[in-house]
Amino acid sequence: MAFKAFISGCATTALTAAERDLFAAERPCGLILFRRNVENPGQVQALVADFKEAVGTEDVLVLIDQEGGRVQRLRPPYWREMPPAQVFGDLCAKDELAGRRAAFAAARLMAAELHDLGINVDCTPCIDVRHPGAHDIIGDRAFSTDPQTVAVLGRAVMNGMLAGGVLPVIKHVPGHGRALADSHKSLPHIDVSREELEAVDFLPFRELQDAPLAMTAHVLLPAYDERNPATLSPAIMKEVIRDQLGLTGLIMTDDICMKALSGTPGELTHAVIEAGCDVALHCSGKFDEMVDVAGAAPELAGESLERFENAFACLYDPEPFDEAEAMALVNEAAAIRVAEVGADPTEQV
Repeated sequence: MAFKAFISGCATTALTAAERDLFAAERPCGLILFRRNVENPGQVQALVADFKEAVGTEDVLVLIDQEGGRVQRLRPPYWREMPPAQVFGDLCAKDELAGRRAAFAAARLMAAELHDLGINVDCTPCIDVRHPGAHDIIGDRAFSTDPQTVAVLGRAVMNGMLAGGVLPVIKHVPGHGRALADSHKSLPHIDVSREELEAVDFLPFRELQDAPLAMTAHVLLPAYDERNPATLSPAIMKEVIRDQLGLTGLIMTDDICMKALSGTPGELTHAVIEAGCDVALHCSGKFDEMVDVAGAAPELAGESLERFENAFACLYDPEPFDEAEAMALVNEAAAIRVAEVGADPTEQV
């Protein structure tokens, strides 16, 4: 039996009987975990194993957001606290090689933790270009205000994840860094010219077009589509993301139940697939919504299935690495940031 073109959340730290039955019948192509799903390593491993047993295969996506900084679903005492992306961007501005090495090391360390849990996808790197005055929903999750620096460090994180046997997800295509609103709460309008978007915001995505997985931005770009946010826009999905930026990997939405989008989960699932997304992402863990999404999602087929299989082909056994050396590189980058700004770079904003 084939997968369906959706990734689901679940309610708590273990699958309910109803969730298990739903996943067995509908076979989502992935499961995404949040803080509500995490207690300790053994529990996470059991949850992941239960999901894989429900869908009947090991070859399924298990995702988490583990960027560092504010966005870390896995936290102490069982997992490391890691600094935000801006730490590596600041270091890169002084010493590009040191910045790249530290970003790779941070990704490799996080990948090791995820791989041990059976999680094979990390929704990182965030390769949005930071813009002064924009809403802080991106903020220090971005590496830099310089698009080339973002691309260089995004590549380092991608490589670190892949070296650790975990698939990276570039986000939020085609760019969320200029947004003046939080797309979790409302639809941001990014009303700038095509020329400016193509020269700045789009550049990192163009440079990382070979990423195995990507996540869309729920933003309105009137220069390309005055009515539909990128996730729901056939023009942006095809003409910008696939053709102009050249992305070849599987494209998932950001959470379809964010307030930037309007409609029922089922309606939105249908709409995002029609627009050109490969997979709908539903995160809430609310069972009635999960049923709605599952009923609306089509079978994962054609080019979307090929992209899914190509992503899995990028998964290898983790390469050996020196954990202590990697941690030293990350700590050095964080210490430089602390010395300059007088603050803990892991502190939540």
